[in-house]
Amino acid sequence: MTERRTITPPHRYRDNDKAVGVGNAFWDMSERNGLAGIVADLEDGVLRTAEGHEFVNFTCCSYLDLDSHPKVIDGAVAALRRFGVLDHCIPRSRVQIPALLELEASLGELFGADVVSAISAGVASAGLLPLIASGHLGNGVRPLMVFDKYCHVSMAGAKPACADETEVVTCRHHDLEFLEDACKRYERVCYVVDGADSLGGYAPVRELAVLQEKYGLLVYYDDSHSVSAYGERGVGYVRSHCPVRDERTITVATLNKAFGTSGAAILLDGYPKGVLRVIERFAGALSYSQPMNTAAVGASLASAEIHRTPELTALQGRMRVAVELFDTLVTTAQAGSTYPIRVVPMSDETVIEAGRRVFEAGYYVSPVFFPIVPRGTAGLRVMLRAGHTVEQIRGLCSVLVDVGATPAARPAEAAR
Repeated sequence: MTERRTITPPHRYRDNDKAVGVGNAFWDMSERNGLAGIVADLEDGVLRTAEGHEFVNFTCCSYLDLDSHPKVIDGAVAALRRFGVLDHCIPRSRVQIPALLELEASLGELFGADVVSAISAGVASAGLLPLIASGHLGNGVRPLMVFDKYCHVSMAGAKPACADETEVVTCRHHDLEFLEDACKRYERVCYVVDGADSLGGYAPVRELAVLQEKYGLLVYYDDSHSVSAYGERGVGYVRSHCPVRDERTITVATLNKAFGTSGAAILLDGYPKGVLRVIERFAGALSYSQPMNTAAVGASLASAEIHRTPELTALQGRMRVAVELFDTLVTTAQAGSTYPIRVVPMSDETVIEAGRRVFEAGYYVSPVFFPIVPRGTAGLRVMLRAGHTVEQIRGLCSVLVDVGATPAARPAEAAR
């Protein structure tokens, strides 16, 4: 009998053995300690499990609480009644109802860009990045694809597909020197990076713009964590600071976070209609019969209208006050920034136990560990929202200090 062969994976662009082998132990520990797989009903901003445990969620990306806004809910219902269908299940390149076109026109005016919608930012990146790698989205030249070491898995997961089209490398976090050197050696370079990191902080947008102007660097941003929460009319950090508004800057942003609805928006500048058609026809799942459903479209249209009113500015202000109050009580590396995420450092050995104690006290913060963060940099991730009260923030911070967080050096500011 012929001996059957075993396969040794190359692990050039991903390593599930490492990610699952190390990370799953932390996930299992989280679940055993009641910090994962939680099921709870939401009422008046407080979650309640079937066992009766009540807690305030401090790990939610709806930074402005628009996901529960009455106008957003009503918008979803109104769209269903207006268009009479939930999912028009056919590729939009063949037949479509007017819903997506209305949404893209509204978002295009809001962001000042040509907008293509998608069911998620992850689906958008999985479809767009290989087209960039092949030169079909860009200036026609196959670029060196440089992925930031800490770019979100929704982008990093496209490395193997991109590697079938061009060269792929990974650089250190925000390594401008590496990027400039690559720009000097390659005709075209594309840098793939988060505009706003899921663990706090912004990309060096202005510095990258210098490289864009000098060398033609193409930058692909996922700005999901700052859209709505940052900038006039919620255009996000990238659109607020990047002066390069042409085919050298591509931004994708989810509508699920601070925007408060569902789906994603791809923001493009300077591309002809023919390129937009290529995206519809060849960008992976964007070309399947899986567009945003009608309820999501209606909710998003309603949220876009809120973005055009002073209410958005007020919500952004409330979120910033919550962030500032937290910074007066607990020390983190992100303190002082407008970013609504804070990571309270803990060791790998203590992070799960600390998270459990915080949860038992009535607050949920998510333990983050490898492969979410590099080994040895575990912590409790806190996400501040416009709807958090002074009492809730102070209560959380008191418990965080009890479980090992470092109190802020300056005295707490007066309550809002």
